[in-house]
Amino acid sequence: MDKLKPKWKRKSENSLKTDRSISRSAVTGTIIGTLIASTPILFSLHESVPDEKIWSTFLFTYDSSLWESAQYAMWVFTGKFIPLMLLFIWFFTNRNWWYHALLVPIAMYIFQIIVTLSADVKYFDEFQIVYMLPIMAIVIPSIYLIRAKMFNKINDAGKTMQELEEEFMIKPKGLWGKVKQYF
Repeated sequence: MDKLKPKWKRKSENSLKTDRSISRSAVTGTIIGTLIASTPILFSLHESVPDEKIWSTFLFTYDSSLWESAQYAMWVFTGKFIPLMLLFIWFFTNRNWWYHALLVPIAMYIFQIIVTLSADVKYFDEFQIVYMLPIMAIVIPSIYLIRAKMFNKINDAGKTMQELEEEFMIKPKGLWGKVKQYF
């Protein structure tokens, strides 16, 4: 059916598809690059929080309770949130076979943020390894199994490591495709 169209029309339709995909990837890359480049600014946002126990805005009221300073509490929060944001970017843009290993530090930072925001927890980094063990028990053996499959195929098929990494790469279309892959 495409052959029935004039040659100039086929070229213009193909170039439109390419232009859309280039512009979409350029927009996505620009957003990701801006987020990464703005991390020092995002980290310094805690300085705009008042150095008081209770921080009231027109949207919410935050009681820092054990922290005794809302600015200090937000400093701790941004110290956990910025690396978490960078790990999410790395996870969703990584094309290597081992990217599932990033789930362990992602889960660790999420746990730390939840505990940081909980006002009644006194020792927040003390027992996090106990909560991390189930995640590590799933992720670490799965990465080892993928690696073992790769080395079995190297020995059997004579493929190079680069060819096997490309074979094991998961290439979903876009961010939503990568999220849907897990759920």
